[in-house]
Amino acid sequence: MIDGSGCIARLTDKDTAAACAYTNQIAEESRASDCWYPYFEEFAALLRHNNSLVRNRAMMVLAANARWDTENRFDALLAEFLSHITDEKPITARQCIKALPEIAAAKPALIPQIWSALETADLSGYWDSMRPLILKDIMAAMEQLS
Repeated sequence: MIDGSGCIARLTDKDTAAACAYTNQIAEESRASDCWYPYFEEFAALLRHNNSLVRNRAMMVLAANARWDTENRFDALLAEFLSHITDEKPITARQCIKALPEIAAAKPALIPQIWSALETADLSGYWDSMRPLILKDIMAAMEQLS
């Protein structure tokens, strides 16, 4: 394992294939142990990154780390995380929505807020070709939450 700054550098690497592989590695390791939870705040900061691919990676890693969140850091981050349900980039919105059931499974107390955000998501800003896909993701997430 590397330190927090090295981790963030790898997650924001311009080599998208390498950064994606690293994200998958961190997410898998995070599902097995809390070894990456100490970097939660660094991952959370990536939700504000200007590159949507980096935001996608952050969501995946944060969702995998929700299970270790005994300090309720995720609770404080939830509104920002949920704002990505309607991210300017539809692929990022879809990544966010697909991460929500994992978060809900780890933190059931957040389900009402997650449900409400999904239920009230305004998809009017998306192209007609993307809206049905995002809506399908929302419906699948809501089915997993119920």
